Amino acid sequence: MSEPTTAPPLAGAIDVHSHFITDRLRAAMRQAGVTEPDGMPAIPDWDPVSALSHMDTVGIRTAMLSVSSPGVGFGDPAATRDLAGSVNEEGAELVRAHPGRFGLLASLPLPDIPASLAEAEYALDQLGADGIALQTHYQGHYLGDPLYEPLMALLDARRAVVCLHPTSPQCWKDASLGYPRPMLEFPFDTTRAVAHLILSGTLRRHPRISFIVPHAGAALPVLADRIAVFALMRAEGPPADVLKELATLHFDLAGFALPRALPALLQLTDAQHLLYGSDYPFTPDWAVEGLARTLAGGLDPTAQEAMLRHNALRLFPRLRDGVSRL
Repeated sequence: MSEPTTAPPLAGAIDVHSHFITDRLRAAMRQAGVTEPDGMPAIPDWDPVSALSHMDTVGIRTAMLSVSSPGVGFGDPAATRDLAGSVNEEGAELVRAHPGRFGLLASLPLPDIPASLAEAEYALDQLGADGIALQTHYQGHYLGDPLYEPLMALLDARRAVVCLHPTSPQCWKDASLGYPRPMLEFPFDTTRAVAHLILSGTLRRHPRISFIVPHAGAALPVLADRIAVFALMRAEGPPADVLKELATLHFDLAGFALPRALPALLQLTDAQHLLYGSDYPFTPDWAVEGLARTLAGGLDPTAQEAMLRHNALRLFPRLRDGVSRL
């Protein structure tokens, strides 16, 4: 008698928050002394065969691959440019090798703006990248800083999808109290970066960029009203309509969306702006599966379908055909 099989908790999900670690990236991290990234115990293992097996277990149809924190910059600008190009080329090859199973969110060698403009154009136009992955800050320059205006203009002109990802703040040694930075500093850094994007006017100037905010909006659902009030106190320029602008963003549900974060987020946005995210492999496979089973009953069927697939298909129309853009 055969053993009963357990059905995947999700059905055909598109994972917009999934990471990959190439051999060259791993070697660069180790050479830079980054063996416990952001205070995590180790650089997790990743390879496409294991990733695809994990995706099948969870019920993930497509994983949009990106590089997680601390990114591709370890001090030397030339090496950063080279590594960004390398991971993007390798990511594009994975998309070509596994049509419909992987997508690519390209890395940029920030804060080098000229090199990042060139890499963004190459990744989008030549490699067929589905979007761009940006960290919340680079060397302390947060998104929303005028430094990034040429890049935002390019991404706006391309109607690009931009997935935000937190990284350790520069003051992490004083702020993290010795705990892994993803516990508290990542949500706070995401909140800081998005608030700056709004208050600086970046979102208003570049409305054609589709930003995806990770981890169920981090602390934004709780702090949105506070940010909105302080926005009215700013003397320079017209006040930002914080709640209106937050409602235009997209939010992935990586991490611990239930029981508290998702209901709070739905006070800020609607189900048409929700996306599935696993955070694999920094969230290990067994935890991804458990979180997926919890999430599977967290929305009504229509909202669940929108979160798992339909919203992502609007952002990434290539996935409707399940093939690469090349």
